[in-house]
Amino acid sequence: AVVSTQSAHYGRGCVTVDPTTTLLQLKETLSHQIPVEEQVITHAGNLLSDNVILCECVPDNSTLCLTGRLLGGKVHGSLARAGKVKGQTPKVAAMEDKKKKRTGRCKRRIQYNRRFSTAVSQFGRKK
Repeated sequence: AVVSTQSAHYGRGCVTVDPTTTLLQLKETLSHQIPVEEQVITHAGNLLSDNVILCECVPDNSTLCLTGRLLGGKVHGSLARAGKVKGQTPKVAAMEDKKKKRTGRCKRRIQYNRRFSTAVSQFGRKK
């Protein structure tokens, strides 16, 4: 398995490991970059626990992502104001039911029928 590490403070790196190693052993080999307590290993967006053997939970030739733990904190913006714009937008009354115009092939068919098939020939100019 290939492990790629990525961190703003520690940079990037790649390590090739034996599939029979556990994730805790892998974390110990990478402890020079990030301390073991702060390491988080993920595969395809899923968090992996420390006591799992790599070959059991990860297919061959896959890439694991090693990152440091994120500190908790405030979320930008308040969830109390979610949907504020939609809530303060005035409701517009629905339009009256108006029959929509025909378009495309249907319009041309009606036009043809009106002009040629049911028309009675008249004398004089067309109105």
